[in-house]
Amino acid sequence: MPKKNNSIICTEEQLADDKNYLALIENISRIVESAHRKLATAVNTVLIDTNWEIGRYIIEFEQQGNARAKYGDNLVNRLSRDLTIRLGKGYSKSNLLYMRKFYYTFAKDDRLSHLFGQKGETPSHLLSWSHYFEILKLEDPLEISFYLHQCEQEHWSVGELKRQKKSLLFQRLALSKDKEGVMQLAKEGQTITKPEDILHDPVVLEFAGIETKPLYKESDLEEALYAHLEQFLLELGKGFAFIGRQKRIAIGGRNFYVDLVFYHHILKCFVLIDLKRGEIQHEDIGQMNLYLNYFAAEENREGDNPPIGIILGSEKDRLLMEYALHGISNQLFVSRYMLYLPDREQLERELQHILSDDNIQ
Repeated sequence: MPKKNNSIICTEEQLADDKNYLALIENISRIVESAHRKLATAVNTVLIDTNWEIGRYIIEFEQQGNARAKYGDNLVNRLSRDLTIRLGKGYSKSNLLYMRKFYYTFAKDDRLSHLFGQKGETPSHLLSWSHYFEILKLEDPLEISFYLHQCEQEHWSVGELKRQKKSLLFQRLALSKDKEGVMQLAKEGQTITKPEDILHDPVVLEFAGIETKPLYKESDLEEALYAHLEQFLLELGKGFAFIGRQKRIAIGGRNFYVDLVFYHHILKCFVLIDLKRGEIQHEDIGQMNLYLNYFAAEENREGDNPPIGIILGSEKDRLLMEYALHGISNQLFVSRYMLYLPDREQLERELQHILSDDNIQ
């Protein structure tokens, strides 16, 4: 009997020791992980400041008349060769050119200073050098400023930044605004205060892979978006939370189904999305209006704002939609989707038309 008791006591002590040991492991892991994060932040800060200073030295050297005459366009080539011999990797011609552009863009370029408000100051350390490297591939100061703000606000990874650049997010958002709105977009990034602010036209769905199918149904598109929900949420923008698909609505003994339902945490409202494979028709407006009325009456809770309805189709006739939407009090919008990346030149021509009266060089 005593042996049995001793055995039980011993086992309980071992369990207690195990718990203490696991706690020790957890505490050490936590402090090491915290140190790694701090180290990564410190390294990034030093890297950005170092690249900024290298860019400054290059530009100040170039601005000396005798230096330009002596070295001319071969300065960066020679500098890359000599620094690589002396310091090792990291000083390729491409890297040095981007360091130079890094400093010039924020310290010397008057086109950006009035947009970003940091002329002469080291840019934010919230972004990594990889973010800046990617953004500095752009030439338009409006685009540069927009993506800098968006990366800071949305905490985009470099991969997310590349995808949004490739999908021409800035141009697509800008085309839904007037000249003043485009400038605000560049200065502040995407701010959401009203339903119109969440609209993209077109919505780009190249990640869904539907364009590889010769024929597809609306259910195929819905399934593809659901399967790539993370990318779809990124395309929709900040504030969206997925609620469900094929949401059933029962009215007068009949069932209706909303393709996709989201809740927008910034606007505090439901967002209903209906998918149309082809051109949006006037009867689609009436159907979405029915859904919005139902959600306002049956699904909204205290504190919710009126729901928003978005009909996504591959085509829309602007005049037809204008007549179909006239007189509707609900927040109902129509937008095009594209299964492939849009043409940059076309979107930029449309954007320049909006900005044609602005003195933007």
